[in-house]
Amino acid sequence: MAYEIWNRRYTGSKFKLADWIFDLINSNCTGSSFCDIFAGTGIIAQHAIKNMQKVVINDFLYSNEIIYKAFFLQEPFDVNKINNYKTQFQNIDTSSIEDNYASVNYGNKFFSYADALHIGAIRDAIDSTSDVNEKERAILIASLLYSADKAANTVGHYDAYIKGHPIPDTFKFDLISPYTTTAEIEIHREDANVLAKFLNVDIVYIDPPYNSRQYSRFYHVLENLATWKKPKLYGEALKPEPENMSEYCRNGALTAFTELIHDLQCKYIVVSYNNTYASKSTSSRNKMTLKNIKEVLETKGELTCFEKEHAFFNAGKTDFTGHKEFIFLVKVS
Repeated sequence: MAYEIWNRRYTGSKFKLADWIFDLINSNCTGSSFCDIFAGTGIIAQHAIKNMQKVVINDFLYSNEIIYKAFFLQEPFDVNKINNYKTQFQNIDTSSIEDNYASVNYGNKFFSYADALHIGAIRDAIDSTSDVNEKERAILIASLLYSADKAANTVGHYDAYIKGHPIPDTFKFDLISPYTTTAEIEIHREDANVLAKFLNVDIVYIDPPYNSRQYSRFYHVLENLATWKKPKLYGEALKPEPENMSEYCRNGALTAFTELIHDLQCKYIVVSYNNTYASKSTSSRNKMTLKNIKEVLETKGELTCFEKEHAFFNAGKTDFTGHKEFIFLVKVS
């Protein structure tokens, strides 16, 4: 099995910061239960399962929920069965199959035509399987998401595809590598502000969207492959009707954050944020200032701040120097 959880391109990924973040958590927090309430790639959760007895993983994207189940759900799965499907999917002859939803919509755009045809055929095949459990199905879909993302004709997200060049056939279906853990795992696809009202953990890690870029729109192709509802698509970027739009990407971000922090019942709150509020790109500017965040967190207890220089993921025209990542750690009183 080839793909680790960090082997995909994702805006705001904490892959390069995860060791630093968990060193801070281990040095400043005590407890055996942990929630990553905006889990994104799942990289922080992957670190948490090494340290905690209970880990709650939440994100409201369908594709991320499937990925968490594939990597973290502690349900038995048949390795031989999964490998047989891998061989079957790899050996699909695209020259002998008809157009499908992916080839019609994404061919010669987000993928080469042959790759889109192959991706759509695999996704249809997964839906037709009757001998897989929840974990096995999640592994197959997540593996397709990772394999498709590697072949995508994009700069790292799906807000647009790259134009003006021939798209090579690079897609190859390969498998993700599920994790084994003794930790109790809970996986949710929920609005973070709703889940916060019911959480019962020692440490809550919060890494909300920073700017106006909606993740459900940035990763709409992966969302579509995950759900496979085959909606009508619109515009040049071939997006479906808006769904799962985050308040943290809007002007109401501070209000949402204030409510979230107020409702949390835990021992420690750990918040990640950065300083792109001064970016020249309006879509890259943060929706909350560092001062906003500090003022809200100080209402919950003793606040300590940490910072680290970090070159942020830039897939567009954003020009920003002096970029830093900040960790705000609150010992709740």
